[in-house]
Amino acid sequence: MQQTLNTTLLIIGGGPGGYVAAIRAGQLGISTILVEGQALGGTCLNIGCIPSKALIHVAEQFQQTRHHSQGAALGINVSAPTLDIGKSVEWKDGIVDRLTTGVAALLRKHKVQVIHGWAKVIDGKTVEIEGADTRIQCEHLLLATGSKSVNLPMLPLGGPIISSTEALAPKALPKRLIVVGGGYIGLELGIAYRKLGAEVSVVEAQERILPAYDAELTQPVLESVKQLGIKLYLKHSVEGFDAATHTLQVRDPNGDSLKLETDQVLVAVGRKPNTQGWNLEALNLDMNGSAIRIDQRCQTSMRNVWAIGDLAGEPMLAHRAMAQGEMVAELIAGHHREFNPTAIAAVCFTDPELVVVGKTPDEAKAAGLDCIVSSFPFAANGRAMTLESKNGFVRVVARRDNHLIVGWQAVGVGVSELSTAFGQSLEMGARLEDIAGTIHAHPTLGEAVQEAALRALGHALHL
Repeated sequence: MQQTLNTTLLIIGGGPGGYVAAIRAGQLGISTILVEGQALGGTCLNIGCIPSKALIHVAEQFQQTRHHSQGAALGINVSAPTLDIGKSVEWKDGIVDRLTTGVAALLRKHKVQVIHGWAKVIDGKTVEIEGADTRIQCEHLLLATGSKSVNLPMLPLGGPIISSTEALAPKALPKRLIVVGGGYIGLELGIAYRKLGAEVSVVEAQERILPAYDAELTQPVLESVKQLGIKLYLKHSVEGFDAATHTLQVRDPNGDSLKLETDQVLVAVGRKPNTQGWNLEALNLDMNGSAIRIDQRCQTSMRNVWAIGDLAGEPMLAHRAMAQGEMVAELIAGHHREFNPTAIAAVCFTDPELVVVGKTPDEAKAAGLDCIVSSFPFAANGRAMTLESKNGFVRVVARRDNHLIVGWQAVGVGVSELSTAFGQSLEMGARLEDIAGTIHAHPTLGEAVQEAALRALGHALHL
């Protein structure tokens, strides 16, 4: 016999957005049920952000050790290393397991009921759990089903054709790998595989890698990719894969066909909102392309039905979903909130890393703002030199009339960690003088942030 459960808040999806919303709702005393068909933590913890950073770390360590086995400039010499990829994957899985177990413990602590199963929406107040013979009635329905990889019809997944999911859990490393897509997912994994010893090629339809970012910012990444020996096929389109000959057919800018031999093809051409398979159609919500349309409180077109994270479209970032989830829980508790961040940081964990927060020079110009744009190179930063990483720079974009900072960008070693300082300065309405007048610790990469602001004011000290 079917059991019926009643709750104030029902959340579909246990990724970063869903589980944070559930934890916050629990803290606020809201009766909450979370439904998740796979592992808690969603794509991010299980097959996305966390495992990819773990694999990138393994690749970096392996490359560094190989570098020292060839008589590195630092005077450290070691014998040539070997790689046990099974052990590396085991280590990565250990991190994922610790994090997902932690999420489960936090949900228990805050009295959130977790149901493992696949949700099927009946209406805005009713959801059935397939296979569990359970029906849930709720006052508020929060949709947090995330996104999934975009597949290419001419490259169906299976065998040598893989997605990022398989790339993050290799049983063995391919001798040759072709990455289809030169965006951040494709490049992060392509660079990691190259450092682990695979021959890597990247096929990108646009005229340059990381086409979502400006050319000046991506130039150091391009130089690094070439230095690593990754082959680039830019302005090339994919036509198909011949399993018999292990060749990927691509078309070059002149319309000529090329056959590229490979052992594996990684399809990394982006992600799309996960709207299929759970009867979303029953709600007949207003859509924004393939995403659910939401307002500044993450409300959909149906009362008391909310949507957060990748399901609500770009930017598809875990930290955006988390912030939205926390906000929705507080709104349900009666707080006055609105999702109106000044900026959301986007980070590429390529080599070197890349960060964009707020407006780029081009975006500022398009918005009709007269701005000062100023960069400070890591080649003039002592800490970068001691890290053997002089590539890259920090760039600031500020209004000319009042020096209000509207954007930061950086490319270089470890710049992902500068994203916090960038985000805070924009949220707090900092001006160039605020950053220039803040004493930055020496020697740190953060000094380049201060120097970029000083340079914008016309008096950089170390340039």
